[in-house]
Amino acid sequence: MNFHSTEVRQRALTLLRGGPKNADVARRLNIPLGTIGYWKHMDRAKRGECPGRSQPPCPRCDGELNSSAYAYLLGLYLGDGHIIRNRSMRAPSLSITCDETYPGLMDECEAAMRSVFPSNAVCRVRRKGCREVKLYSMHIWCLFPQHGPGKKHERPIVLEAWQQAIVDAHPWEFVRGLIHSDGCRITNWTTRLVGGERNRYEYPRYFFTNKSDDIRRLYTGTLDKLGLEWTHCTRHGDPYNISVARKASVALLDAHVGPKH
Repeated sequence: MNFHSTEVRQRALTLLRGGPKNADVARRLNIPLGTIGYWKHMDRAKRGECPGRSQPPCPRCDGELNSSAYAYLLGLYLGDGHIIRNRSMRAPSLSITCDETYPGLMDECEAAMRSVFPSNAVCRVRRKGCREVKLYSMHIWCLFPQHGPGKKHERPIVLEAWQQAIVDAHPWEFVRGLIHSDGCRITNWTTRLVGGERNRYEYPRYFFTNKSDDIRRLYTGTLDKLGLEWTHCTRHGDPYNISVARKASVALLDAHVGPKH
């Protein structure tokens, strides 16, 4: 077996870094081609230049996070989103469940995912009556630290300081995401006595329903900052429903959120 001195190896690496082919360097120094290839590989690995697939940068830590799209996606995640990773996955997945009745909402969800994760592919997985808008990324946990075992309403949901700063900067996008996931706009009705006659009176109303006390507080806290009036609609003793029915508040939600589509 031939052993090559450090000086010979360094001379080979100097030549390789200049761009010639491995075979040319091997012939010039009379060194086996396999040895030259191994030296080149180890040198490139040491300098972080090995060829192959590299991890895309983290949108938050390494890039410039699209804050507006993130606020909307965060609202969707807190409502109808989930993050999983099993042994067969190389990376965790983020999925937002979207009802097929609202293709426009599905498009908005996909657009938000692509804006927040510009280096990752987004797909739609068909389920019964719905689609999962889905992507895989090693950086999902960094952007959604609320992930944890069990259902969201069975564990604390608290925004980190950087998330709260984004919600404060883009409150309407956050509210849109929450309503598009766990809310709705309906036409309610009641009756009024006018001139001795009882007439039917209709009015629009927004509902938000979520079992998590923390998520409901995030929703109502944001509504408070936006100056919207809201009330609890308790059903069977459960305060899961938040109602916005005042005309001025509904008008603001219509302008910034609107019905699902």
